Parts: sequence; C-alpha cells; structure tokens
Amino acid sequence: MSGGMGGGSAAEEEVAVPTAGSPPPEAPAPGAGIAAGEAFFRRRFWRGIVCALVGAGLWGFSGACAQFLLSNYDITPPFVTAVRMLGAGLLFLVVLAARQRERLAAMLRDRRTLGRLAVFGAGGLYLCQITYAIVIDYTNAGTATVLQCTGIAFVMLFTCIVGRALPRAKELVGLGAALFATWLIATQGDPSALSLPLPGLVWGIANGLSVAFYIMYPKKLFAEWGSFAVTGIGMLVGGVAAALVWLAGGVVDGAGLALPTLDAAGFLVFGLIIVVGTFAAFALYLHGVSIVGSVKGSLLGAIEPVSATAFSALWLGTAFSGADWVGFVLMIAMIFLVTGEKPQSRREAEASGEVLEGSEGEAR
Repeated sequence: MSGGMGGGSAAEEEVAVPTAGSPPPEAPAPGAGIAAGEAFFRRRFWRGIVCALVGAGLWGFSGACAQFLLSNYDITPPFVTAVRMLGAGLLFLVVLAARQRERLAAMLRDRRTLGRLAVFGAGGLYLCQITYAIVIDYTNAGTATVLQCTGIAFVMLFTCIVGRALPRAKELVGLGAALFATWLIATQGDPSALSLPLPGLVWGIANGLSVAFYIMYPKKLFAEWGSFAVTGIGMLVGGVAAALVWLAGGVVDGAGLALPTLDAAGFLVFGLIIVVGTFAAFALYLHGVSIVGSVKGSLLGAIEPVSATAFSALWLGTAFSGADWVGFVLMIAMIFLVTGEKPQSRREAEASGEVLEGSEGEAR
C-alpha cells in the first residue's frame, strides 16, 4: 500500500527526530549483547549435539548394512570398506566442486594442508576402519566394539593433558556409563564373551588410539577450512588407501580382482551404506565434534552400538534382550550428562583445548 497514513518516505521515518514532549528512544538493555552471544552459543551447542548424535546413529545403520551385505553376498570386509569410503569420498568431492569450488581449489593448492589431509584420511579415517576389522578377525564383533570405545578414554586423557586440567565429574560418569553400556550391548553381560588374545588386545588399543586421533587431529583443519571440506577430502584419501590395500590383498592372496555378484537389493544397500552410513554419518558427526568439542563428541559417538542394535532389530529381526535395554538406558543417561552442561564460549573452548569450527573456515 503506497502512501498511507504515516506520511513521508521510509527513509524519512528511519531518521525522524522526536518532537518536544515525545518519550525518548529506548536504550538497549544492559547486557543485551552478552545475552545474544549466550543464545548464539546455546543454539550452536545444541546443533552440534544433534549432528553428533545423528551422525553416530547413522554409523549404526551402516553396521546393519554391512551385516546384510556380508551375510548375503560373497563380499569381504576390506571390499566393503574400500567401496564405502571411496564412494563417499567421491560424493564429497562432487558436492565440494559444486558448492565450495574456491575453497576446494585453495585447499588443493596448499601443500601443507594436503599433507595434513593425507594424514587425517589415511592415518585417521582409514586406520580406524581397518584396525576395527583386524580386531574382529582376532576376537569377535562384541569385543572389538568394546575395545573401540577405549577411544573415548584416550580423547579425554589427551584433552586433559593439553588443557592441563582434570576431566569434569559429569564427563567421568558419562565415560563409565558409555563403556559399561557398550559392554552390555556387545556381550549381553557375559564376561566369557570377551575374547582377548594378545594380538586382539594390541590391535584393539591401536583401534582406540585411531578413533581418538581422527576425532582430535583435524580440529585446526576444521577451524581453517570447515568440517565438511576437511571430512570430504580426508574421506577420499582414506578411500584411495582402502582401495589400494584391497587390491594388494587380492594380489597377495591370489584371489584376483573379481567383483562380487550383486542383485538389486545388494546395489541398493551398497548405495545406502555409501550415502547415508558414510557420507552423511561422517559429515554430521565430525561437524558436531567441531562444535561441541572432542570429549563430548567422543562420548556422544558411543551411541553407535545402540543404533546398530536398534537397526538390526527393526530391519534384520534381531531381538532386544534385557542387557540391551539396560545399555540403552545407560546411554540415554550419558547423553543427558553430556548435554546438561553449560555450552562453552569460544574463549573457554580454546582455553580447554577444544577449538570450535571458526569463521575463517566458513569465509574461505
């Protein structure tokens, strides 16, 4: 409606001077800037919590997909690992080329960044996958899952050393709840289900260290380039490493490079494990870690066995047991412990060694 009762233009209204007798303009409330900043960090904190939980939950979905493929087709774990990582890495690359082309080009021109990405992809993402598979080979899936969760303790230990501070009481209780819940879900409360030959124990510790490494190592890369770009290039590098290892294994074993025969269901599940269980899972989880920090992120990542059990029950017909339900309750309690703390500001996060994903990375 042009014209109208107000008279004058919008610009004139914006700079109008109060007339005599009119009330003075309201001054900003004291502390309004601080309140706005706290609200921003609260929203950011909860966004990180949700991303980390959903991402870790999708890992559980990928586990159910892998179980389906390994049970119904002549497929080996190294082949599944190579396909899922390489496929997700290529998908990351396509999205980066379409939406963040300048950032991608800048990253590829920076040799120092490329070196750090290679360490993150091959030494972090892929090493985590392959050591987990080795532990399963020496022990069993339940034992491997329990040992993998030692990564939470390593993250907490390294963070305390870097920040020169003891862990919070809630974090210690959350660690205990996560480890015990994982043990219950993986072993159904039967101590004899834990198979720990010495090689399995050694590789299990290596797997826990690799989990801690890929969670903590890319913090500075996230701050500089953003979590999505770093995760994408790292995944592609890890996929290439996984493919090379699979090819080398085929040559050494004399199995050749024969590809498995898949039907429509097999191709569909492979697509799901690439797009949902790897691409979306790692993108969401590591973005969440870049916001909430390594310690909280590693604790939230322990939701994976709960998700895997739930997807196995809903999709593959696995029944819930009493130990499963107790583990679920403990995991939910851990989540409340972790998310019940006041979110950190950037200054507090940096002081404690938790570097948030910064504006520099978003601006590139």
